[in-house]
Amino acid sequence: MNSNQSTCCCGGKNNQFNNLDEILKKYQGVKGSLIPVLQDAQKAYGYLPKEVLENMAEKMDIPISEIYGVVTFYSQFHLKPRGKNIIRVCQGTACHVRGAKTILQEIEDKLKIQAGGTTTDLLFTLETVACIGACGLAPVLMINDNTYGRLTPESIPEILAKYR
Repeated sequence: MNSNQSTCCCGGKNNQFNNLDEILKKYQGVKGSLIPVLQDAQKAYGYLPKEVLENMAEKMDIPISEIYGVVTFYSQFHLKPRGKNIIRVCQGTACHVRGAKTILQEIEDKLKIQAGGTTTDLLFTLETVACIGACGLAPVLMINDNTYGRLTPESIPEILAKYR
């Protein structure tokens, strides 16, 4: 997790909603502020815990169903904790033709998670994407902001080791 993220919003010695209260104060009286509030809350907590969303709904006087509708509609929002390192494996046409499926399989085997999953130590989250935009380097993956291309299954362990 980023250093500005809490490991958990629930329990502990500090009030679990202190971060949320500060965020809500910042947007108090601002019309149409739900998405920025959600973005700031996710930044503060690392994801959007159920308890935070329920508290947000109560304090903003917005039905929880509306908040969940927004959170589940936009792919930028996450309801589960995510890894410190986000791996995005391209599944676009060029990558697919050049073996992206074997790259994804190798990562899944090495990390013992499926695409869409997060390792139990919260070090990695594995995602597939439609296109990274580096077709000339296919197959391609990104880890955080770093792009790796012309991949082979044999290159995966060395790449992952850089993030352990």
